[in-house]
Amino acid sequence: MKDFYNQYRNLLFALAYQLTGSVEDAEDAVHDVFVKASDIQLNQLEEPKAYLCKMVTNRCLNLLKSARKRREVYIGQWLPEPIRTQDKDSTEKKVVYKDLLSYAMMVMVERLTPTERAVFVLREALDFEYSKIAEVLDKQEANCRKLMSRAKRKLGILSDGEEMIDIEDVGSDKVNEFLKALEEGNIDHLLTMLADDVVIESDGGGKAVAAKHPIKFPNQVVNFLHGTMKGIESYYDGNYNFEVAPINGGRGVLLHTTDGTVATLFLHQRHGKIAKIYVMRNPEKLDYV
Repeated sequence: MKDFYNQYRNLLFALAYQLTGSVEDAEDAVHDVFVKASDIQLNQLEEPKAYLCKMVTNRCLNLLKSARKRREVYIGQWLPEPIRTQDKDSTEKKVVYKDLLSYAMMVMVERLTPTERAVFVLREALDFEYSKIAEVLDKQEANCRKLMSRAKRKLGILSDGEEMIDIEDVGSDKVNEFLKALEEGNIDHLLTMLADDVVIESDGGGKAVAAKHPIKFPNQVVNFLHGTMKGIESYYDGNYNFEVAPINGGRGVLLHTTDGTVATLFLHQRHGKIAKIYVMRNPEKLDYV
């Protein structure tokens, strides 16, 4: 069992995390599956990987049912819990990096039904063939393809064959340019960096200051960011710093203060303009960055 754990633990965690959006739920799901699998002779199975993925997926689909009820009473916007990963060129956690959707896509998959989400994650993040997805979900391959098409339509993803080409990470230079303009209060420059349909979403969970609803349009977004920045500078008397770090397989920004890490910031662009900004303020969701 230890060999199977070492071989598949990262893959199963990546699957569970992207299905639930929670590190704790993902860890619990993987742990529970290996406890149950201890009574099974995995080395005698023809496809132990598919079997374990099926167990984890079923566990997560059950978790999602209760999670959706919890999110109905969640204070403000709910965003996935961010997780710190290694740089793309690092070999230490290469499996974890390559098996993760971008943070923006993690947010977007919340629009999907649990089954659609499972198909999407297995296909787009873990690169499973449709035949294997069908095996994991106990469905016909044709049905899985239909679920994938439906998921893409719901997400509004433009595609060229099977390649996703819609929203993408922002490079380090642009992230630093954005942070510099933010710290200097250069509103005019910030406005030039934003798409006309830019949206900022923030999650405080009722435990930290955050906007309860998405903020749209460049002027409103810049005013919100500028006001937040002035509040941070005043509250911490200038004792803060930003760190651009590998988070969720891409580039994220950590805000460090005398109270520790108090926020993460994700920037995503479309056609060279920042279109999505996600801010995590909930202290209970910052343990893994």
